[in-house]
Amino acid sequence: MKLTALEGPSGTLPEWLTNFQLVTVVLDPYTNQSAWLLETAGRILREFSGADCRVSWTVTADEADAKRFLGPWATELLTFVDPDRTLVKALDLQRLPALVNIRQDLSVAGVAEGWDPPAWDAIATELARMMSWSHPSIPGADDPGPFEGSPALG
Repeated sequence: MKLTALEGPSGTLPEWLTNFQLVTVVLDPYTNQSAWLLETAGRILREFSGADCRVSWTVTADEADAKRFLGPWATELLTFVDPDRTLVKALDLQRLPALVNIRQDLSVAGVAEGWDPPAWDAIATELARMMSWSHPSIPGADDPGPFEGSPALG
C-alpha cells in the first residue's frame, strides 16, 4: 500500500514506518463531522509533532480538495491523500474522523473512530507513555461534544 504525501516523497506504509511509528488523523473533507474536529485533531497532532513518532493527516480526497479542506494545516503537518480510501479499507475503519497509531511492525497500537474523547485520550495517553512525551488534554475546553462520525467508506 502506497501513501501519497501532499508535499515531498510518497512511499509504502513500511517505508514511512522505517524510523518512526505513524500517528494519523483520518478525515473525510466532504462531511461536517470531520470539519468539526479539524482544530481539535490539529491540536492533538501538534502536541506530538516533536516526539519520536510521525504525525500526519490522512484525507480521503485528492490533493486539491485536501489542501482546500485543511487550509494552513496542510503545510504545517505531513498530509497524505487517500482518495480511493485504500488506507481506510486496510485499517477496516468504520467511522471518520479517526485517530490511528500504527507501530513500525505494521501492527495497530490504537484506533479511535468518530469523536469519542475517552477513546482518543486513551490513544494519546499510551502514545505519550511510549514516547516519554507530554499528553494533551482530551477533550480540551473548546472541543466539540462527542459524536459518532460519518461512514468511513463514504
